[in-house]
Amino acid sequence: MKVIICGAGQVGWQIARHLSGELNDVTVVDNNPDLVRRATDTLDVQGIAGFASYPDVLERAGAADADMIIAATHSDEVNMVTCQVAHSVFSIQRKIARLRSQSYLDAIYSDLYRRDHLPIDVVISPEREVAAAAMQRLSAPAAFDTETFMDGKAQLLGITIDDDCPVVHTPLRQLTDLFSTLRAIVVGVRRDGTLFAPDPGDQLFVGDNCYIFTHIEDVSRTMEVFGKKEKKQDRVVIVGGGNVGLEVAKAMENRTGRTRSKMIERDRKKAEHAAEALERTIVLNGDGLDRALMIEAGIDRADAMLAVTDDDKTNMLAAVRAKAEGCSLAIALINDPTLVPLMAPLGIDAYINPRSTTVSSILRHIRHGRVRQVYSIGDAEAEVIEAEVMSTSPMAGQMIRDIDFPEGVLVGAVYKGGEVLRPSGKLRIEESDVISLFAIAADVPEVERLMQVSIDFF
Repeated sequence: MKVIICGAGQVGWQIARHLSGELNDVTVVDNNPDLVRRATDTLDVQGIAGFASYPDVLERAGAADADMIIAATHSDEVNMVTCQVAHSVFSIQRKIARLRSQSYLDAIYSDLYRRDHLPIDVVISPEREVAAAAMQRLSAPAAFDTETFMDGKAQLLGITIDDDCPVVHTPLRQLTDLFSTLRAIVVGVRRDGTLFAPDPGDQLFVGDNCYIFTHIEDVSRTMEVFGKKEKKQDRVVIVGGGNVGLEVAKAMENRTGRTRSKMIERDRKKAEHAAEALERTIVLNGDGLDRALMIEAGIDRADAMLAVTDDDKTNMLAAVRAKAEGCSLAIALINDPTLVPLMAPLGIDAYINPRSTTVSSILRHIRHGRVRQVYSIGDAEAEVIEAEVMSTSPMAGQMIRDIDFPEGVLVGAVYKGGEVLRPSGKLRIEESDVISLFAIAADVPEVERLMQVSIDFF
């Protein structure tokens, strides 16, 4: 597949890294020559320095025979015009644009992106993706990572194994016998900085970070089995009232139950805008690191604090301050993945990586076969891929134990006949089943081969 990626920032670079690693023909376009050079020096991609919306620049990038264009520059307008030029001048079939401004995303203007108006096939909103990720974090507060799958009927949980975990030193195959009705399976373990797919004979140790795939109805029991206590999030403090903070606050207001939210925003104009846009959220204007203001916001009585400003270090310090004042759960928005190892020493409970959520959203629309969802884990170290099994897939008609999965791949669950099933060796994978797979990055191309439809299917 020939792909043009416009924008060589963090998101564009990560997408290029994924696609070039899977032997796609990738060209990166950016008006910053240094970013283009970084991409060409570190990845197997071609690079063009110039404005992505200029037809001559796209022509030099090979738009005449490109299969897809991904517009992920920092400018909404450039992304939109790039897709228009790609459609009108070069007839590129698949066009994905990242749009930040909420005005462009309002549902009443959705007709704007029709093929006969402004032809964009897929619109990705980082702010909405991050807000959704924040709400998922709150749904399982004791987990450091979480994502829903299979139409909301299954969930991936990231859980740190503590001293009081009841299943420490228990071989994973025994968990099936001990908890025969629990629809959960450990699909990934990070130990001493290395992420791997565990064998049935592997044990869990204190300090391990585990990724567990579970039925949505068994989330609470799964957390309990792995030594985590659940607590309702009735009082929440949000630090940061920009686009992300506003989306999170709106999502909190739309939650069922009586969640009481307070927001702290340093910029007066942003604070006033947030106060006008929100109905039940109390907005305070001031520094989110100010102890007196945090006390006024009730941080000592809050069930959770979300720090979602546009500055990573502010978010980290706000989370540390919240924990020091007695807040039981502190979540920080972190753009720089090199800061993630500092989370545990600082006592920060969980983090949200907007780059990872955006990359996952874009990858979802790129994969071969009928891929329904892709979730990127860590610094693109692994993926959880959910896809519908086609009749031409090598997996169709086989029992799980007979499928030649790579060593770094585990089945998380199978969605068959409207029911989420825990995988077993005897379970047969049929056409139209939906399967979720955990795959270490190096094994993703083989997973795609197993998912891929043959050319004669069309």
